[in-house]
Amino acid sequence: NVLEWNLAADPNYRPYTNGGCSTCLGALTINGNTVSRNVAYYIIAHAAKFVRPGSIRIASNLVADLPNVAFKTPDGKRVLIVLNKKTTEQNFNIKFKGETATATLNAGAVGTFVF
Repeated sequence: NVLEWNLAADPNYRPYTNGGCSTCLGALTINGNTVSRNVAYYIIAHAAKFVRPGSIRIASNLVADLPNVAFKTPDGKRVLIVLNKKTTEQNFNIKFKGETATATLNAGAVGTFVF
């Protein structure tokens, strides 16, 4: 599990809590008048486009090298976000209500599936 905790940090990775990650970037790095977007910014932006306020996390199956998370949105849709951690393309099945769909993700890619 991952929690994108810091929204913004300075170039020295501050602020952070005692005992917390002292080398973690925030979604944004603020250096004077310069604002840089970091990886966490794009992670949050991508998920927020599909996982709207009021969505709840629902169960999904753990698959080796395909970490994933699923949500039910307020309008009843399901959102599945999957990361392919392998260095090769991966095929996998998405099963829902007795139906199965096959999906493919390139190496290192993230896929978002809405159904």
